[in-house]
Amino acid sequence: MKYIVFTNTPAHVHLYRNAVRQLTARGHDVLVLARDYGCTLELLDWYDLPYTVYGACDTSKGSLFRQLPRQYAGIVRRARRFDPDLIFGMGAYSAHAGLVTRTPTVLVLDSEPTSLDHAVSRPFAAAILTPAAFRKDLGTKHYVFDGFKESAYLHPDVRSGTDDRLRERLGLAPDERYALVRFNAFGSHHDVGEGGFTPDQRRTLVERLADEVTVFVSDEGDGFDLEAVPARSFDVHPALMHDAIDEASLLVADTQTIVTEAALLGTAVIRSNSFVGPDDMGNFQRLDAAGLVCNIESFDAVVERAAGILADPSAADRWRHRRDEFVDSMVNLTEVIVAIATSGCIDDVSGVSRRGGATGDAHPTILPGTGQSG
Repeated sequence: MKYIVFTNTPAHVHLYRNAVRQLTARGHDVLVLARDYGCTLELLDWYDLPYTVYGACDTSKGSLFRQLPRQYAGIVRRARRFDPDLIFGMGAYSAHAGLVTRTPTVLVLDSEPTSLDHAVSRPFAAAILTPAAFRKDLGTKHYVFDGFKESAYLHPDVRSGTDDRLRERLGLAPDERYALVRFNAFGSHHDVGEGGFTPDQRRTLVERLADEVTVFVSDEGDGFDLEAVPARSFDVHPALMHDAIDEASLLVADTQTIVTEAALLGTAVIRSNSFVGPDDMGNFQRLDAAGLVCNIESFDAVVERAAGILADPSAADRWRHRRDEFVDSMVNLTEVIVAIATSGCIDDVSGVSRRGGATGDAHPTILPGTGQSG
């Protein structure tokens, strides 16, 4: 079997890396089509995943739209040459690659606000897979699983141990407490019109956290002046970010994916951006209800909550206990992806069901060309 897997962002690398390895080990031919964006290529190199770059863009919104024609040209050329049996991705690029190659495409989606992306990709997808907490109905092709896209690499069955040299790499003493702060560039198409901490709030947040613990800053946009605040840059390899989250006393972020990662690792986490509120994404509402994420709109409340967590000696154990209970019923998404790739019928895959639990008049979703278990 021949598969194309799209990795447009670093998060996509993590989502698919274990599935790519397993499919390759079974003798299947997998082409990873990558976009040179952020640390995407660094991660692919770290995990030793062969890939082909179809295009590039930086973290600004303008760059994304300027590069679209060139990126699509690169995708179409490479996809036609490879002639896949099935395509996996997270949006329009993969869906449209399926259209031009007449190949079934499975989309893994987890962000409700990206309505435009859904509109231009859904008609061309053979199936759409989302977390059960996803609040939108994407039609008869919509399937759900119990977990999140991060379950593909942070499920206990696939999560590897923490790097035993992590503290040495970070320049930390064995018992030195630290907090991670992650600032978003808001440069993706789904971030248009959204925002997070202001420059002044960023400085204030770091200064207040630094009163209690060592602070590491990871700035997606690279615009934060670290020399003006008592903090260090998170300058080890990005593949070690999950290990760093696992060891941290607290994560504060105005971004998305890293927050879910912290929750599934059992690390105390605060999230604050313009998405937070009654219309927030379902996955973050579910994690908040489980006591694994603090979604907070007010900046003053963010600072107050962060101080409270760092002052609470039982916070770490409490978060880990909640995490252990939460992940007990979570599916291993890597197993689901591999099963979909090789089964030929999504309705037969364990851990996946049609949204709402009823099929109605919907026929089983057969993926032409698949069905060899390898």
